[in-house]
Amino acid sequence: MDDRRCRLVSVTLDEVSIGRGNPDQEHERAVAIWDILEDNTFAVPGDDGGPYVLSIALVDKKLALDIRREDGAPVAFHVLSLTPFRRVIKDYKLVCDSYYAAIRSASPAQIEAIDMGRRGLHDEASQLLRERLQGKIDINFDTARRLFTLIFALHWKG
Repeated sequence: MDDRRCRLVSVTLDEVSIGRGNPDQEHERAVAIWDILEDNTFAVPGDDGGPYVLSIALVDKKLALDIRREDGAPVAFHVLSLTPFRRVIKDYKLVCDSYYAAIRSASPAQIEAIDMGRRGLHDEASQLLRERLQGKIDINFDTARRLFTLIFALHWKG
């Protein structure tokens, strides 16, 4: 398959189900989307019609992923339970809070140690996301990291 076609060219969030956030939340979401679009690998098994457009919504506390072609033609619709991510999201939030607090007062060695833990949790969540999407959506590890950043930004309270 043509690698230029195995990618996302647009990611949108459903304002009705997700809602708008405060300015900090909106900024984090926009940065996460920009990072995804800047560099990603994204394909739907059995479909060679990319590049793709992804719309994300929340349905009954689950992530709804509506995948379409650039012209709007539907490709796939997947609902992803967020239950398996609860622990890692909670832990990631705690480590991020510690990291941002440490930046203000901790030594460089302490900041680095916290950041290593933060990256480890991010990697764990990214691998979990890839596993949960296996057979539905093919993404590489870096794209999974960027998508988890967006999922986390949807939970972040600012």
